[in-house]
Amino acid sequence: MRTIVDAETGEVTADENFILEPLDRMLPDRVTARQFKLQLLADGILDQVEGWIGTQSQAVQIAYANSGTFVRDEPMMQAGFAALGFTEQQIEDFFLAADAL
Repeated sequence: MRTIVDAETGEVTADENFILEPLDRMLPDRVTARQFKLQLLADGILDQVEGWIGTQSQAVQIAYANSGTFVRDEPMMQAGFAALGFTEQQIEDFFLAADAL
């Protein structure tokens, strides 16, 4: 709920439909390569992901090895998460955890 104060009249009203997401739960759309790879390690899937990367096209391998950031909605990223069987919630949880590193 949010309290609204009218600047002219000083009248106070409440907006019960207002919901504020906690700042620490805002889903990042990208994380650094360091955060991404450390989170893979923390989740115990670094070797599995790097094994999958090794079976992909040279373009995917170059992107994985040389990207400064990893963007959650990027097609190559989505293909990797799908190959690992991640749900949308698991992807969100992964990015939230990586963003905290």
